[in-house]
Amino acid sequence: MLVLTASDGVSAGVRDDASGDALDARLTALGYVVERILVPDDQVAIGAAIRAGAARHPLVVTLAVIDYPVPGLAESMRAAGRAKTPLADLSRAVVGVIGQTLVVNLPGSPKGAIESFDAIAPVLDHALETLAGPHDHG
Repeated sequence: MLVLTASDGVSAGVRDDASGDALDARLTALGYVVERILVPDDQVAIGAAIRAGAARHPLVVTLAVIDYPVPGLAESMRAAGRAKTPLADLSRAVVGVIGQTLVVNLPGSPKGAIESFDAIAPVLDHALETLAGPHDHG
């Protein structure tokens, strides 16, 4: 799994990647092996890193550069957040697919990132299995 942090401060080494650290710990606790990448907050660099990561990983947690959306997962993240704050409706959450890789955009704060991730964690294994290819739902 890839956790990609897009931040000028983090990529320059002047700010800690608290959200990336929290997501790394959460994914590791769920049994996933995590790769970390830091890029500046630049759309070209972000898009290139996401597409490169999608070629190597079944899950990329970052910003949205997708082939098609999976709106139900983004709606689940917003609904879970809404239980804690009405500002969750302002979330830029986007979940979609590149090839056979699920790309999940999470908020930048550690608390928001973990809460949003936890909203979709129960269906994550099934989603990744489905994307991996032929799957018999019967």
